[in-house]
Amino acid sequence: MAIDQKTPFGKINISTELVADVAGEAATTCYGVVGLADRSAIWENIAELLQRSDYDKGVYCRKKKDGYSVDVYIVVAYGVKITEVLREVQKKVAYDLNKSFGKCFLEVNVFVQGVREIK
Repeated sequence: MAIDQKTPFGKINISTELVADVAGEAATTCYGVVGLADRSAIWENIAELLQRSDYDKGVYCRKKKDGYSVDVYIVVAYGVKITEVLREVQKKVAYDLNKSFGKCFLEVNVFVQGVREIK
């Protein structure tokens, strides 16, 4: 799925990998987030942290009727208030995506794949 925009100068096609990079970078800069995890990790019970080049495995973007929806899969730090971390991740990801692409991202769903102690 790609985001298509039409301008007076032509057509712009934004790949899902770019959306994943922007959303992943926004999520990992939030306090309490250790990193992104693969979205299939919940079934494997293993939450390995993804490298920056693999953010598209931890972010899923889909088109809805009147906008776009993004799912972000993260690993949080042990000892932080998870609800506050998730709220901040939602706000930061939505802001960065709307600012970067000028499109309406209706939902930013955040899933916790694991909790890790920071050493």
